[in-house]
Amino acid sequence: MMTIRTSYLVLARQHFMVRRIKDLFKSENSVRMASVILVITLTLSNVLGMLRDHFLARTIPTSELDIYFAAFRIPDLIFNFLILGAISSAFIPVFCEFIAQKKLDEGFRVTNILLNLAMLTLIACAIIFFFLMPYLTPLVVPHFEADKMERVTELSRLLMITPIFFAISYILSGVLNSFKRFLAYSIAPLVYNLAIIVGAIFIAPRFGVLGVVYFVILGAIFHVLVQLPTAYHLGFKYQFIADIKNLVVRRIVKLMLPRTIGMGMNQIMLIVYTAIASALAAGSISAFNFANNIQTMPVVVFGTSFATAVFPTLTTVAAHEDYKSFSFYLSRSVRTIAFILIPISLFFILLRAQIIRLILGSGQFAWDDTRLTALTLGYFSISLVAQGLIPLLARAFYAVKNTKTPMYISIITVVVSVILGYIFAPRMGVPGLALAFTLGSFFNALALYVFLKNDLKRDIGNKVLVILLKIISISLVSAAGVWVTMHLVASVVDMNTFFGVLGQTLAAISAGILIYLLLAYLLDFEEMGWAFSRKVNGVNNGGQQ
Repeated sequence: MMTIRTSYLVLARQHFMVRRIKDLFKSENSVRMASVILVITLTLSNVLGMLRDHFLARTIPTSELDIYFAAFRIPDLIFNFLILGAISSAFIPVFCEFIAQKKLDEGFRVTNILLNLAMLTLIACAIIFFFLMPYLTPLVVPHFEADKMERVTELSRLLMITPIFFAISYILSGVLNSFKRFLAYSIAPLVYNLAIIVGAIFIAPRFGVLGVVYFVILGAIFHVLVQLPTAYHLGFKYQFIADIKNLVVRRIVKLMLPRTIGMGMNQIMLIVYTAIASALAAGSISAFNFANNIQTMPVVVFGTSFATAVFPTLTTVAAHEDYKSFSFYLSRSVRTIAFILIPISLFFILLRAQIIRLILGSGQFAWDDTRLTALTLGYFSISLVAQGLIPLLARAFYAVKNTKTPMYISIITVVVSVILGYIFAPRMGVPGLALAFTLGSFFNALALYVFLKNDLKRDIGNKVLVILLKIISISLVSAAGVWVTMHLVASVVDMNTFFGVLGQTLAAISAGILIYLLLAYLLDFEEMGWAFSRKVNGVNNGGQQ
């Protein structure tokens, strides 16, 4: 009898767990569940990104990595200019309307038209830029020697293949995001980074950066393949349609133009920074890119993920002109991102040398490279919260179908950042470029916030400024805990070893997090609950902030 009862209880628990798992997957459509999925997968992706950079730094000298990173500039410009702006600002809001109106057949037809036009355009670009690249490379790295310029040209020609595959992948991502299916979309960068890691470990020691580039292309192909099954499951079927007269496609093109200009300007800024860095000490381009990649991790995980997850919701409530809910979701996202990124910014500044030593400090990466990259990371880290808010605030504009204002702000930001780069770099070296980038990021975020508030003609959060000051206050206290712990641990461990540095870093971060969360709990920060809660139950209290 006891055996039967025990078996029944086991079966009941199993049944409950199965239902719980099903409910969990059903809740993927909630903003909070989407954020959880994105945070987990983007964290894994960025961890793999750090491993990728670790093996690149370990197996390839920084002078060679300068060539590798410079080769990405033109292909990245083409992709961001022609594709990425269209997806984030124009395609997703339009496709969300098709879903809301239950016109999926028409939506997928538009998807195929956009997909085919993108592929044809980028194939044409790859052919054209194959012949133009020798004339463009001197603009990207004007101070490189002739043989290094030739190698940048060779790698850039190969990398022009990747925008074709990324165009397909990101259009499929737009479909998945519109349905609020973020899992396959989030896994795509994982396989991309894994491909590069394999290339860095097994191919780079023999074939150098050329071998890694071939695996970059392979990773771009996998980026597409990972998302295809989910897209087909949602109803997408590929068709070769290239109807450039389609009114919806023309509407998407019209909406995308301002965002395209903004994205293109940002890439032009990076090209100018690369040109400036090519005149600095060898390894400066690598130091800039490595530091930028590392500081991007918390921005993507805790900024872009929230922006991506809440964007369909903002688009939906904006379509219904429910600006009370719009303001609620936007204000809460701003405060949550700030709650997470402000302390991380301070931790990164204090632990910049330890972070670089742990991630990059081995093999071909010398001590001088470590010092230069650590200082660059420190200046980058000041702007983490600004960078985290930019994608959210920009998407808020896109949700209300205003793509021009972010474009104008982006153009002005790039001009300011480039001018500051030319001023700071000759005096400070590559860390001066990071400082110029940081000041530009704060200008961008502040301008977006002010203009969005005016554009909506209503308050988007009375508490935001007060909450930011409170977050900064408890972040400074927790940063003091990090600083004290760093010095205490340094006195009892061997800081010349990997495990000594790792122990110091983990102890300092643990102390900082513990102090920060304790203070947030004692002071009853709402943002703490939002950051750790698993789901959103709608607009609480009728959308009151």
